[in-house]
Amino acid sequence: MEHISIQIPEEILIDLHEDRDIFENYVKQKIAIDLYIERKVSLGYCAELAGMAKEDFIKLLGKNKVSIFSFVSDDEFEEEATNA
Repeated sequence: MEHISIQIPEEILIDLHEDRDIFENYVKQKIAIDLYIERKVSLGYCAELAGMAKEDFIKLLGKNKVSIFSFVSDDEFEEEATNA
């Protein structure tokens, strides 16, 4: 594992009424979601980055209105739906 650190104003944590660990988890989850949306990293690695099991990360994606399904065209979607 690599370690990356960022500096944030302490006032952000005060304004959010959150401690460092909660905010750190929030940032990791947001970065993981963004990387997944951009298809830069696999679902498994994004889940690992977020510190979650794959199933929990999929639920987090759903809460953020991000689908794990991607189809190139409507025809491809219809074909998958028919075959399901």
